[in-house]
Formats: sequence, C-alpha cells, structure tokens
Amino acid sequence: MRPHARQSAHFSQQSRPAQAGCGLAKRCGGALTRGPEALPAGFSRAVLGLLVGFCAGSAAFAATLAITVQLPNGHSLAGAVVTVHPDGAPAHPAPSVAAVMDQVDRAFAPDLLVIPVNSTVEFPNSDSVSHQIYSFSPAKRFQLPLYRGKPYAPVRFEQPGVITMGCNIHDEMLAYVLVTDAPFFGRTDATGSWSAEVPRGGYHVSIWHPRIRDEAKDLERNVTVDEPNGGNLTLRLLKTLKPAPLEGRPHSWDSY
Repeated sequence: MRPHARQSAHFSQQSRPAQAGCGLAKRCGGALTRGPEALPAGFSRAVLGLLVGFCAGSAAFAATLAITVQLPNGHSLAGAVVTVHPDGAPAHPAPSVAAVMDQVDRAFAPDLLVIPVNSTVEFPNSDSVSHQIYSFSPAKRFQLPLYRGKPYAPVRFEQPGVITMGCNIHDEMLAYVLVTDAPFFGRTDATGSWSAEVPRGGYHVSIWHPRIRDEAKDLERNVTVDEPNGGNLTLRLLKTLKPAPLEGRPHSWDSY
C-alpha cells in the first residue's frame, strides 16, 4: 500500500547536520588509507579526525523507534498516520515540501497526504470534467473555483491539523491533508508497522486514521528510545472502525 515504512520517515532540520557530517566523512573516508595527498585542499587531518569522531558519536545516539497499530481484534491497521514529537522539547517541524494532490477519475489522487507545516500542495485537475474543490476545515479554509488543468498556484498550509477536502460538483470526492509540526511522521504499512531512526530519548506518539472511533487520548502514548533495543510500541484500538465514508468508492483507508 505504501513504500516500506522506514522510507516514509521524515526528519527535521535539526537531524540533518549529523547526517551531512557523516556523509562528508564517508566521501573523505578513503583518504585515511591513501595518505595526506588524497585529502581535499585545505582539509587538515585534524579536521577530518574530528569529523569522523563526530559521526561515530552521532551513530551512538541514534536508535530505532518501531510503532505497530492494531484493530481491536489484533489485525493490522494499514495506512494509519503516525506523528512523533520529542518529550518536553519545542516543536521543530520537518522541512517543508511541495506536494501534489491530483484529480483523476473523479477522485483525489492520493486521497491522503501527510505534510510538514508551511508545505505547499498543488491541486491539478487531470480529469476531462471540471472540479471545484474546497476545505471548510479550521486549519485551512480555501476554495478553488470551477477549473480544469492547472490554473491555480499551489496552496500553502501554515497550521497543523486535519484538512478535509471535497468537491462542490462531485459529492463522492473526498480526501484528507494532515499537516503536522512533528519532526518524525509517516503511515503504517500493510503489516500495521512504521519505524524511523531517531535520537535516543523520550517521545510522544499520536495516531490518526479517518475511520477511527477512539477518543484522542486513547490514541497517544509515550515511549522511550534507547540502546540496545531502541523503542517499541504497539497500540491496539479500543473500538471498531467507522464504516467506509463513501460506499462503492475505493479509498486507501477502506480495505478492512
């Protein structure tokens, strides 16, 4: 249903310096075995040594956070949105992205997007008929009047929240845009699992799915990530899912 969960993980800019440093050390790593002539110009052995040591230390502070979401009967819940915030720390969102939600065969494609705050979404209409899409959700209210093709600029989403998308012309069209300020997020795979490499520490995990009945407080957990076992969390829903919102129209959240 989705690429492997680890590939869907997103990281904040605060995570990137360690990754960038390690990447540079890897590119220069061969110089350690070839002698000083292989080092880039102006790049001292002392600097390279510090960089390699920094990368080794960064790796020691990373561990795997693994989340599993289950239905009340123990079956897997695929496509659930997982958001992860560090405990007791201010929100540092993942870098913004430029996403696309198309309109094909009188349906949104994809029908669920998860994006960081301040990201943009383009809403082209690839159908042979016109659409007039809208959102009345508090996190983002907007409307794109009757159109085909790409007449409108991308829409920017500045506030976290769940945005429900519809079409004034075709009532069967339904989609969601979930905007998050979490540094780590993604959707569970076919086995109900999602995972990411995160710095060691405490985290607050939240789950969302269009058909969940459980109260918000029952969809949140705290978990500690540490070596050598990382952090593992299984969240089982208390209530069965709501019926599919639009019978006869397949959606990525309907196959249960």
